[in-house]
Amino acid sequence: MMLDRIALLLVIIGAFNWGSIGLFGFDIVGWLFGGTGALISRIIFTLVALAGVWCVSLLFRSREEITAGRD
Repeated sequence: MMLDRIALLLVIIGAFNWGSIGLFGFDIVGWLFGGTGALISRIIFTLVALAGVWCVSLLFRSREEITAGRD
């Protein structure tokens, strides 16, 4: 399912950003888009959060449901 892939991509972006903050104290998204308070940064942070919530549903789907979407 395309929405699953988009959500996973956003979660991966968030993971890299949090890793960068944890390891180096550097916010990649904030740096790219004008700071953590910039509107575009806040939109990206919100999309990453929503993608994380969506990915929780992957934990509760059966393998058959996940692979059925590939047809």
